[in-house]
Amino acid sequence: MNTKSAVPSVKRPNLVAVGTIVWLGSEVMFFAGLFAIYFTLRAMNPELWAEQTEKHNFTFALINTLILVASSFTAQAGVFAAERMQPRKANGKWGTVEWFYLTFFMGAIFVAGQAYEYATFVSEGITLASDPYGSAFYMTTGFHGIHVSLGLVAFLLVIGRIYAVKNFTHKEETTAVVVSYYWHFVDIVWIILFIVIYVLK
Repeated sequence: MNTKSAVPSVKRPNLVAVGTIVWLGSEVMFFAGLFAIYFTLRAMNPELWAEQTEKHNFTFALINTLILVASSFTAQAGVFAAERMQPRKANGKWGTVEWFYLTFFMGAIFVAGQAYEYATFVSEGITLASDPYGSAFYMTTGFHGIHVSLGLVAFLLVIGRIYAVKNFTHKEETTAVVVSYYWHFVDIVWIILFIVIYVLK
């Protein structure tokens, strides 16, 4: 009598998630380069930095930062909903769509707040070409702002995909998880930026 030996199943990592993590690793190097530029210019112009950083509205920047940090928690709540295969609100409990809509709204507030801060700085004569501080400030925060905006587009695409499919599957769940990875990344980068630009004197 032939019996097949039981082969233990091996749970392989999701290739999409792994690829996203590898790509985010390259993004870490990109932002590390921006930080290097920032600190180099700062070391060469200490008096200018001391003068220009006094023009920041710390309270406004802190509130904007807290909104972005809070959006990481709402994004993760959306992931938890996806993991329990709940794309939309049911039994009084929010699904992935509702949590991601809230995350998008909070992220949009952050971008609008950053745009307001840019407008304030420009009115005070601080532009990308005005001096080394302006160049460093707009380069670091600007590239981060672009990443946040791309994240907002990604949330809309995930929401649209959920509405488009008939059945919510593990593919949709993976998409939600991957977007959350990206969002957590841009949040962490901003926390570091906030400390470097607004806290360290």
